[in-house]
Amino acid sequence: MAFGWIDEQAQARRRAGLVRTLRPRPADSTLLDLASNDYLGLARHPEITEAAAAAARTWGGGATGSRLVTGTTELHGELERELAGFCGFESALVFSSGYAANLAAVTALAPHGSLVVSDAGNHASLIDGCRLARGTTQVVAHADPDAVRKALSAHGGPAVAVSDTVFSVDGDAAPLAGLATACREFGAGIVVDDAHGLGVLGDGGRGAPHAAGLAGAPDVVVTVTLSKSLGSQGGAVLGPAPVIDHLVNAARTFIFDTGLAPAAAGAALAALRLLRREPERAARAREVATALHSRLTAEGLEAVRPDAAVVSVRAPSPERAVRWAADCREAGLAVGCFRPPSVPDGISRLRLTARADLTDAQIEHAVRVISATR
Repeated sequence: MAFGWIDEQAQARRRAGLVRTLRPRPADSTLLDLASNDYLGLARHPEITEAAAAAARTWGGGATGSRLVTGTTELHGELERELAGFCGFESALVFSSGYAANLAAVTALAPHGSLVVSDAGNHASLIDGCRLARGTTQVVAHADPDAVRKALSAHGGPAVAVSDTVFSVDGDAAPLAGLATACREFGAGIVVDDAHGLGVLGDGGRGAPHAAGLAGAPDVVVTVTLSKSLGSQGGAVLGPAPVIDHLVNAARTFIFDTGLAPAAAGAALAALRLLRREPERAARAREVATALHSRLTAEGLEAVRPDAAVVSVRAPSPERAVRWAADCREAGLAVGCFRPPSVPDGISRLRLTARADLTDAQIEHAVRVISATR
């Protein structure tokens, strides 16, 4: 049979406890949500949902084509200008997803003869970008500027270092200042994915690069997603205008993909403006993360100290992680469950989202459920 090998892989996944299934959620779920990436609690905010609806009524249900044909509206340009200004960069380019933005940034900035130095803990979208890039990729130790420095010292041509700013598995932050110093010693570019930093870190949620003093630097390119703190959908690349112009002309996931739907662009723009008005949401998300960590560790659980809004709790095995998450769900709490191959170190975890709109009572309830179901 043409696809007979699929059965063998399915059996192997079952034996390893790694089978994944879709679980559609109802619109009116009663679960306390610590599983999504809605860090600022904006996905259902009435101001955001109304902006999405208004954009759909004005511009239509879809973008109707690629950005270079009919898929760019005035709304897309408005979002790009405000996003770049908020984060401190010269220019921005919006994509249909954060995944597409990462593929674009890495592939377009790593031509033949270049070196891509990639952190071992990077997100799958950065890894796939490295695989598709025409340059040579070298994976280095996690969050280690000296390892980046060593890799760059052995290469004589163009180079770029690629890293998450906040790693999605454990929620730890990259040493951005050290990474920048290492890259600048060799004239290498810096591409960082701030998916989990935007809206949480930096002054009023302006992101990890802004907090590290790297925003607007000529050698720094940042990718973001609009689907986490901004409660919408899509992604963007921020950086110097010449880099953004290059992406318009060279990034395949921009040239050949349908543009971001107007509703998503409208929602993201409204969320960005709300964050400008309510910068305290960023600090609250970090406060909730710290509270979750301190209470979980007080219960004897092994939780990683969060640098942003991701709280990771170690599980003894993939099977136990799945059971633990299911038991939490039965008790009214939705938590993430990360297992191989989603985790680079092979250690399964519960992954908790610290949302800015969680109350202290909800935090205490979540900790009680997680502790009782371990």
